[in-house]
Amino acid sequence: MGRLIDDLLEFSRTGRAELHTTTVDLQSLVDDVRRECLDGLEGPPVVWKVSPLPPVQGDRSLLRLALVNLVANALKLTRTRAHAVVEIGETPSDDGTAVIFVRDNGVGFDARYVEKLFGVFQRLHSSEEFEGSGIGLANVKHIVERHGGRVWAEGAVDRGATLYLTLAKA
Repeated sequence: MGRLIDDLLEFSRTGRAELHTTTVDLQSLVDDVRRECLDGLEGPPVVWKVSPLPPVQGDRSLLRLALVNLVANALKLTRTRAHAVVEIGETPSDDGTAVIFVRDNGVGFDARYVEKLFGVFQRLHSSEEFEGSGIGLANVKHIVERHGGRVWAEGAVDRGATLYLTLAKA
């Protein structure tokens, strides 16, 4: 219950916090987040595939929180795999924005429920299978939308998932 309350408070704060927009070195930020999320991680070793990432415009602390939620989610959902793979990179964009993705080879999700993925308290896996409050990806959406971007996901059961977000390039 305490974790749920903390997550709800954090969700509320991200909506009220003033944006301190600056140029953010996304590559460095992802490296920091990876180290943080791996600290004390149990499960199989993780193979990381991190492509070069562009600098973006945004609030570093809020973008860090979004990335922590995305990376922690990928690590959580790959923990049952003998060979966990997490890939972070940029995909081409027609509109000049940075389209960043976090892809994993975890348990995936039923694509029929993709619209629920970024909703508050919307879980696609039971809490017995995977811990969490159902707030993390909703927080990612909230943060990215405050930056003028959008989020979406692709996935399939037992085939992993790819979560995307767009941000303004610096």
